[in-house]
Amino acid sequence: MTGKAYLVGSGPGGLGLLTMRAREVIDRADVILYDQLPGEEILATLPGSAELIDCGKYGGSHTLEQHEIEALMVEKVKAGKTVVRLKGGDPFLFGRGGEEIEVLREHGIRVEVVPGITSAIAVPEMVGIPVTHRKYASQVTFITGHEDPTKPESALDWEVLSRLKGTLVILMGVKNLPAIAEALTAHGKDPETPVAIIERGLRPDQRVTVGTLADITGKARAAGVRPPAVIVIGGVVELYEEFAE
Repeated sequence: MTGKAYLVGSGPGGLGLLTMRAREVIDRADVILYDQLPGEEILATLPGSAELIDCGKYGGSHTLEQHEIEALMVEKVKAGKTVVRLKGGDPFLFGRGGEEIEVLREHGIRVEVVPGITSAIAVPEMVGIPVTHRKYASQVTFITGHEDPTKPESALDWEVLSRLKGTLVILMGVKNLPAIAEALTAHGKDPETPVAIIERGLRPDQRVTVGTLADITGKARAAGVRPPAVIVIGGVVELYEEFAE
């Protein structure tokens, strides 16, 4: 078997933030399994010589289920192909890269991970929101807004999260924003804590909606906020107002 698999992070969007190693691996791939998260600019440069397999999620419908993606990767590598699983952001931050590397290793497949710039940091900072700041936050916590629905109970401890003094960054949280805001305030988080929602970060139609835990759900609904988006909760959001002026 001469094939090899690559789990490639494409970064937060745009060719300028795609790493040189990612570009090199993509350009010599035989097979690329991709979704919509890398963004149109990057997807437009995928090599025509490669077999391109769309495995994204559109309108709540999966083109391919996770187990089907993993099976395809194994099949193609065992056929001697160089296979790239192209992901938005970084493969290991809520990207299911950890699950995929387990499956590949179980089948004795050679695999290399190509890190990507995570949108959890890059998207806020590109609108002037640092996830840490000496004045506002000495820690940052990344959480998913969309846990595995098959779990018997949530792995997120909202009581602990509500007490944290630093920044909370939530990925995939638009749909569950009302429940997230309610859970934090119900466990003691100040309702006036600033919140920013950055939609379609680093893309031409990027948009930022700012509010507080008390009113962000209403503001998001009025603005028609839609995923993909990064949600930032904490004092560092105040710096966006300065940046936007």
